[in-house]
Amino acid sequence: MPGKDGTGPTGKGPMTGRRGMGQGAGAGRGGGQQGTGRGRMGGQGLGLGGECQCPNCGTRAPHKRGVPCFEQLCPQCGSTMVRAS
Repeated sequence: MPGKDGTGPTGKGPMTGRRGMGQGAGAGRGGGQQGTGRGRMGGQGLGLGGECQCPNCGTRAPHKRGVPCFEQLCPQCGSTMVRAS
């Protein structure tokens, strides 16, 4: 950073300059909208509690903390569960 003002090098390409696709675009440093994202990897983060539901037979089971519903198997038919809405 030549000027130490966050602009970076004055090269050519998508990741250089202040208004390119890099850190200077939109939110981020000086963007004014920090903390408005959806979390790591764009996940939904539906929180604690809730239920998982089988798309085949409709059986519901309590959501286990730390285990996504798509990793749980239905106790009735053995199909992969999904998060109940």
